[in-house]
Amino acid sequence: MHVRLDELLPAGTPGVLRAPDRPVEIDALVYDSRRARPGSLFFCVPGERSDGHDFASRAVAAGAAALVLERPLDLGVEEVLVQSARAAMAPAAVRFNGDPTGFYAESGSQLRVIGITGTNGKTTTAFMVRALIEAAGRERCGLLGTVKGIVGGQERPAARTTPEAIDLQADFRAMLDAGEGSCAMEVSSHALALGRTAGVRFAAAIFTNLTQDHLDFHGSMEDYFQAKRLLFLQEGGLKVINLGDPYGQRLAAELPAAITFGIDCDADYCATDISVGREGTSARLQTPAGSHDLLLPLPGAFNLANALGALAAVHGLNGAHGGSEDADIKPLLAALARGVRVPGRFEPVDEGQDFAVLVDYAHTPDSLENVLRAARELTARRLICVFGAGGDRDRGKRPLMGEIGARLADVAIVTSDNPRSEDPQQIVAEVLAGASKVSGAQVIVEPDRRQAIAAAIAQAQADDIVVIAGKGHEQGQELAGGVKIPFDDATVAREELR
Repeated sequence: MHVRLDELLPAGTPGVLRAPDRPVEIDALVYDSRRARPGSLFFCVPGERSDGHDFASRAVAAGAAALVLERPLDLGVEEVLVQSARAAMAPAAVRFNGDPTGFYAESGSQLRVIGITGTNGKTTTAFMVRALIEAAGRERCGLLGTVKGIVGGQERPAARTTPEAIDLQADFRAMLDAGEGSCAMEVSSHALALGRTAGVRFAAAIFTNLTQDHLDFHGSMEDYFQAKRLLFLQEGGLKVINLGDPYGQRLAAELPAAITFGIDCDADYCATDISVGREGTSARLQTPAGSHDLLLPLPGAFNLANALGALAAVHGLNGAHGGSEDADIKPLLAALARGVRVPGRFEPVDEGQDFAVLVDYAHTPDSLENVLRAARELTARRLICVFGAGGDRDRGKRPLMGEIGARLADVAIVTSDNPRSEDPQQIVAEVLAGASKVSGAQVIVEPDRRQAIAAAIAQAQADDIVVIAGKGHEQGQELAGGVKIPFDDATVAREELR
């Protein structure tokens, strides 16, 4: 693919201070100098740890034909001066890839993108959206999120929840070229705040909930909410909002045309008469297509809420709110009833033992409480929980998680998560500060995560439930100095069980 530089960032583009003078041919967009090659356009993006301007000479040496920068460097190639190199990536990537989501209506076909945002439930909802779209029999659906990406039917590991704009638009183009008509994607608050999704036309946007997380980045819950809110400000597209969440109620009040969902509330898609058992969660659903019974083979009201959000979005995209005769809800309900397995989300580990072991990504106060409450409903015996908190992240949630683990589990084993650059012992101490508020709680400290999992399994008895929380699908543990060692909670649990 070859596009002229003056077509990617023409004069008049917001934020462009000095447009290109020459019609340079560009055949790749890069923001990592190691990926630069002849004919590429290198974006000098300042970051937290390094500044792309410091690597511009390497990109030019590798053949970069032009630079997008915030200060002149005079390295002998065409330079486009902009206010923000990061912000310039999105419009350039949209144009370079032929606008696959149709924001500028230039492409012959358009990818329907369903964006899911919220503190918890994004991954499960995205997997469910993909399953429902394909169950309706209309088209293949790609996936972008925390656990993995599926582009053109090919799975690949995820580098981050929401890719940078250059990678994101390239993924959309690859999906269209492979014949996929939709993409279910998780949209992180970081991505929204940093403009990675600028230029994406969302066919639907889903809001799951908002609870404390990422305050190390956003500073306050209000700033965190405002970042999430950005996903719902574009004109057009369905807005699907959880009325069971206070921030969802606030968002829905701003958007009277939104489609709403929730548990035991006055929503367009509402679940009542909820019962949780080992087979899953049963409920009566009230929908625009009438009342329906559903047995969702996932425990917990939080998973039922995720299912409602996915159902509302896909049913709405199929025309449910426009009187379309094609908006049949039955195949969507059947797909939910068959179950959608999400790696690291309430994932069972079974080696023939007489107690249950569940691995879950719960790493926020709200998600940990949801998972432990759901697990509690599945046993009359003991609930044993292994959990910790990540380093270099929101420290305010650590004592909250400690209190929740000590209060809701019969045995709380506090351990290390991803300590990163912090002292694991200090993180554990901050978690224990919350746990100490629960009188009579049985709390065990074992900073070595493998040993903590081993201790939980060793003391489990018949019909107990062991919940290993915090890392879920992750395949490594992040230590000081950027070191990442192989570590998978499910694999370690399986080894200990054997």
